[in-house]
Amino acid sequence: MTNKNNSFHFVGIKGSGMSALAQILHGMGYQVKGSDIEKEFFTQVPLEKKGISITSFNKDNINKDDTVVISRAFDETNEEVAQAIEYKNGQYYFDFLGKFIEGFQTSVAISGSHGKTSTTGLMSHILKEIKPTSFLIGDGTGNGVPESEYFAFEACEYKNHFLAYHPDYAVVTNIDFDHPDFFKSKEDVVTSFQQFAQNVKKALIVYGGQEETRNLKTKAKVWTYGLTPDNDLYAADVKVSTEGTKFNVMRNNEKLASLVIPSVGEHHILNALAVASVIVLEGEDLEGAAKHFGTSNGVKRRFNETHVGNNVVIDDYAHHPTEIKATLQSIRLKYPTKKAVVLFQPHTYTRTKALFNEFVDSLEGFDEVYLADIFGSAREKKDSLDISSQHIVEALQNENSHTLGSSLPNEYYEYKDSVLAFLGAGDVNKYKDEYLQKVNA
Repeated sequence: MTNKNNSFHFVGIKGSGMSALAQILHGMGYQVKGSDIEKEFFTQVPLEKKGISITSFNKDNINKDDTVVISRAFDETNEEVAQAIEYKNGQYYFDFLGKFIEGFQTSVAISGSHGKTSTTGLMSHILKEIKPTSFLIGDGTGNGVPESEYFAFEACEYKNHFLAYHPDYAVVTNIDFDHPDFFKSKEDVVTSFQQFAQNVKKALIVYGGQEETRNLKTKAKVWTYGLTPDNDLYAADVKVSTEGTKFNVMRNNEKLASLVIPSVGEHHILNALAVASVIVLEGEDLEGAAKHFGTSNGVKRRFNETHVGNNVVIDDYAHHPTEIKATLQSIRLKYPTKKAVVLFQPHTYTRTKALFNEFVDSLEGFDEVYLADIFGSAREKKDSLDISSQHIVEALQNENSHTLGSSLPNEYYEYKDSVLAFLGAGDVNKYKDEYLQKVNA
């Protein structure tokens, strides 16, 4: 890749993937620095803890001897990108990552429309207990270990970025229509995943319960996992409690191991099966690794729980109807007697417009619904889309549906014995923080 004397400069280092990659290279002993906009992001916290320098954009930050990694959020109009182009020492994040993974004995890419981050987090947690493992998670977490044998990383389909990767193994958790600012239809998304499947070297590991994933073609081995015996690996004897989920991992009617995970909901079982599939295919000891499945702390903003009196505050990145339904399923299973209250902030006008009916349907299952204003993207021309959170509230049959201003209404603090879910991919955390600060004051 490079020698130890080279340094890396990250343009847009606060991006989740960029932050994680910078942490990996730092952990492997390289010199790492970066720059970004002034606004604070949670992704900069681990960078600062590791002593990685973050400065404002300035072309003088770019040295000729640097390897410059560039976020896709910036182009040649950025002075640092322009300088890197002049020095011919810059490359975009996903192009760099595509070359970087070739330096590991075994690379594992986790892709899919939903569940990538949670699955990558669990995959990383388990593999590092087996062999030296470096990993890159989409929540901004990255860890680099010198002489790593495994590299587990999140591979995002947006703008076909994952086509730059040629991993040994690739997991496809599911295929759904999302990112309507780039993909035109679900068929368009399937086409991209089919192209990605052709890049896999050893095995393509897919969720067997969906036609679109099961039908992916590749020259490598195709392996399925799911909840039924027609898969290569499947779950049986599932037992759910408020403490989590216990199930047996089966292969051809043979029990390979019994797993206990702290989460509830079918999607969590599937995530664990995806990880177990890699272990089995690699010939590692699944039974020996079983104890580690119950010790995962999860990843940032994926069903993170905070208990406040007899209320439970849930912080989750869910920003697609399928993800909202999965979060609600987990709430109902884990807290069946509590009222389910959701505060949802739609993410991007294009997604809200394209999946409007699906959003309405996914929110109907909650007892009470609050809608914050749509968190838009700088890429969008929102005036031409004629969509707002008020439109969703008006379409909901649930009479306990409300729009929100810039802060929480007083009645929000009156909930008792409830699950208060804060969902979205924007800055919905400001409402959660406001709630926790006031009730803990």
